Amino acid sequence: MKINLHKPLLISSFTTLDGRGVSVHISGPACLLVYKATDVIIHGLKIHDCKPQPPSSVMGPDSKIIQLGHVDGDAIGLLGARKVWIDHNTLYDCEDGLLDVTLGTTDVTVSNNWFRNQDKVMLLGHDDGYVRDKEMKVTVVFNHFGPNCNQRMPRVRYGYAHVANNYYQGWMQYAIGGSMSPRVKSESNYFVAPKSGSKEVTWKKRSNGDQMQWKFYSVNDYFENGACFKPSKVVGKARPNYGPDQTFNVVNAKSVKELTSSAGALQCTRASVC
Repeated sequence: MKINLHKPLLISSFTTLDGRGVSVHISGPACLLVYKATDVIIHGLKIHDCKPQPPSSVMGPDSKIIQLGHVDGDAIGLLGARKVWIDHNTLYDCEDGLLDVTLGTTDVTVSNNWFRNQDKVMLLGHDDGYVRDKEMKVTVVFNHFGPNCNQRMPRVRYGYAHVANNYYQGWMQYAIGGSMSPRVKSESNYFVAPKSGSKEVTWKKRSNGDQMQWKFYSVNDYFENGACFKPSKVVGKARPNYGPDQTFNVVNAKSVKELTSSAGALQCTRASVC
């Protein structure tokens, strides 16, 4: 099944998009947008070839017409959203990025996805002037990044990101980056550096006076082919703030390649358990 969207698909609160049992391609020019919505699940989709969209009118909740401004060419955009789970999708070849989490969005889990063939992969935090993103909390877990990913896996502004048990199949500029004093815990990931170019996993954009506020560090990560991680020097760690029903087990980094081998949209049939 192939769906071509000519305007962004605005996803309402308490909505699940579930592509299990069929092969669902959402191919631009427009793609998915979660705007000021809560309790959303996006599962089992292949999203690609998304392009920027001019201002337009789209159908919103309760059949209300909503005026949208310019929309970047992202596969999935989360703007002012809460409680979003993005799981087992395959995202690639979009004009801007594959996933943007911005404008006060929080409580997001990005799991079991396959991100490939992209320059700017995942942005967490709107811009350097949007201080409200300090409250952002995102978990990035069990994903496969690559091949042919350049940067932003993810790139974090202000907020907190727990990046765990992901497989990084090289990069061109960097894998995990940030600015504006983010809190990033990289835990038990498997980093394979490219054969040539930068071996450094991290990139940090420094601002005046913020160097002592960074919490950017690595715990039990595995590094291959010369990959290296330069943590921040600040005392104290960025710890996950999970409730009892939100915790998960982090496996040994050497098991991550096998763990993420089924990342992306699952190949399952209607008759199978998936």
